[in-house]
Amino acid sequence: QVQLVESGGGLVQPGGSLRLSCAASGFTLDYYAIGWFRQAPGKEREGVSCISNSDGSTYYADSVKGRFTISRDNALNTVYLQMNSLKPEDTAVYYCATDCILVQNKINSDYVGSWGQGTQVTVSS
Repeated sequence: QVQLVESGGGLVQPGGSLRLSCAASGFTLDYYAIGWFRQAPGKEREGVSCISNSDGSTYYADSVKGRFTISRDNALNTVYLQMNSLKPEDTAVYYCATDCILVQNKINSDYVGSWGQGTQVTVSS
């Protein structure tokens, strides 16, 4: 059974850090481009970051560039999202997914094959 499981979310103060993990089971993650998406209440889903399966190239939304870092550990079949300098506007449910793409320089989910269940990130004092 193909499954993605996110972990690492929680409550953090502005300026703090969190590391999200996306662990895959039932398939090998390194065959896929993996993306992180987020959705805040009342807002559309936003592509946050994407890492390619071919050469490890990474892509970020302008809103997180310089603060978030995506990485993958193929031996552990896991992708990470290191989030630093968190802001209240980063509050959302974060999802990892396979098959992220770039469309007009934005991370796009039109061809996502599998989604995780999501993990809540809340940035608040």
